[in-house]
Amino acid sequence: MRKEYLMTPGPTPIPHQVSLAQAEPMIHHRTPAYTELFVRMVEGLKKVLYTSNDVLTFAASGTGAMEGAVANCFSPGDRVLVAAGGKFGQRFAEIAKVYKLDVELYEYPWDEAADPEVIARLLREKPDIKGVFLTHSETSTGVVNDVKAVGEAVRETPAILVVDSISGAGALELRTDDWGIDVLVTGSQKALMTPPGLAAAAVSAKAWELIEAADSPAYYFCFKKARKKYNSDSPETPYTPAIGLVKAMSEAVELLLAEGMEAAWERHRTLALCTREAVSAMGLELFPKVLERAYAVTAVKAPEGIGGGDIVRHMNRVHGVIIAGGQDRLKGKIFRIGHVGYYDFFDMAVALSALEMTLKELGFDLELGSGLAAAEKTYLEMARK
Repeated sequence: MRKEYLMTPGPTPIPHQVSLAQAEPMIHHRTPAYTELFVRMVEGLKKVLYTSNDVLTFAASGTGAMEGAVANCFSPGDRVLVAAGGKFGQRFAEIAKVYKLDVELYEYPWDEAADPEVIARLLREKPDIKGVFLTHSETSTGVVNDVKAVGEAVRETPAILVVDSISGAGALELRTDDWGIDVLVTGSQKALMTPPGLAAAAVSAKAWELIEAADSPAYYFCFKKARKKYNSDSPETPYTPAIGLVKAMSEAVELLLAEGMEAAWERHRTLALCTREAVSAMGLELFPKVLERAYAVTAVKAPEGIGGGDIVRHMNRVHGVIIAGGQDRLKGKIFRIGHVGYYDFFDMAVALSALEMTLKELGFDLELGSGLAAAEKTYLEMARK
């Protein structure tokens, strides 16, 4: 018998309560029962995201909400600043170019974080910038950006701040309103502990001013239609929603809120620190140079002579543990261990044990148990605090 362990940074494992919610009988989306369910989910999401802004949802992956942010807030020719230090930062730039925006690209090294001072300087030098795009947790690299500091730089300018927190929301400290985030986009399949297919966008009053003036085309991802429907006497979506996913997300949000957001953030921090100590004890090198706030995924450099893809394939084929490889320019150079979402220390112990055995089997010189012992020591030390 083979048991598999999903240890990727998304999709992530689903709590059984969330899975069972999807198994309930189907309901119609234009009924009081659905309205009650939908409102409960949206209002719960507002608490998770620390926002009183409008929260709009769409049957899509997180990229759908990213595209919605571009399509609704800007017009062709508008100048926007995109901070890109990984695959998903680049995605914002790609979407913006599709909508014919004038993209000012601030590229920074993939193993570092965006510099808020650079963003502030660019805003001063180019006051016609209408939007700043930033990735909160860059899943492709393991780096987490200082959204709060960037928000302070953007807040006093006419520009809006658009943040992709698809792998950050629910796992990392995130205070949408306090940090001055004007459009916060996220997705269901990571720390929100729900299967892929549901996207959300929290939209500020400042962003709505741009939306009302913008003339880019948007149909399915039209924010104005979504807000109008939710603020009606019978809150709903303009088009047929992913009803099963709404049920699942509603349950997942309740689980997160029952745990408490600060407790959830600390759980992710603990698992990240345990994983870092473990891989370092194995003799491996972490990929990011900036580790502050980086608690969603651990990106590790593949050791010399062993490809990152070889490690991923061996762990899956031989030990049933599924982790992620590098993406884009990092393909074959790193591997990534997820601890975002429905994970505890013992999940990490399984992954780290499988990693040790995999490295040994692939010819890497290490002492079996060294990484696991380091993780256990770190976990116990943090539990005492």
